[in-house]
Amino acid sequence: MAKPTHLTDMASDRIDDAVESVSGERDTVPGPSTNPSTNLIINDILLRSVGRLSRITVEKAVLGRKYGSQFAKDAVENRSLLHTMAAYGVTKVATRSLPGAAIVSTGLVLKVLFDRSQSRRKSRRTGERMLRKQADYD
Repeated sequence: MAKPTHLTDMASDRIDDAVESVSGERDTVPGPSTNPSTNLIINDILLRSVGRLSRITVEKAVLGRKYGSQFAKDAVENRSLLHTMAAYGVTKVATRSLPGAAIVSTGLVLKVLFDRSQSRRKSRRTGERMLRKQADYD
């Protein structure tokens, strides 16, 4: 068996072992179809849909606490394609390997330290200006 190269490899191996211990089957891909490729596509779509819905719900809830639900809805749903692709790319780097996770984590820590080095008022105004622009409230 090859050594896991991604963070997700270790978790998927453990899940596979747990499923095998419960079902006793190792040679099937769970799902409604007899075609394992179709089952994989169905699982992928379901997982991505649930992940997206839960992420958007949490983002709206976090922003809605301070800015109200309509502003939060507008800010979350009006993201630019560049913002969306950047977030996707950074997430992809962070989840592919330990060095990628370390690089992304370091970048996030540096951004937080930079924000904290600014005056609290200036940092907050900059963030709120970006949110208003994203929500088309400017």
